Amino acid sequence: MILPTKHIPQNEALIGVGATLLSHLSGPMTVSGLWERLRSEPNVGTFERFVLASNLLYLIGAIDIKDGLIVRTAS
Repeated sequence: MILPTKHIPQNEALIGVGATLLSHLSGPMTVSGLWERLRSEPNVGTFERFVLASNLLYLIGAIDIKDGLIVRTAS
């Protein structure tokens, strides 16, 4: 579910959804604003997958929350 496998393609694994999320996060955004951008992406699918991918990105330090906005962290 997190990483691609024989049965889960890369774009449907959470790491792939996270990559899509990061590609649409051009600047600080609200959760609802980012969801509105991503809801039409076929590999994101549901809000649940969006939240799981967001949690994964937060846990690995790729995104952070500042003043109620999601921001990319410097890497």
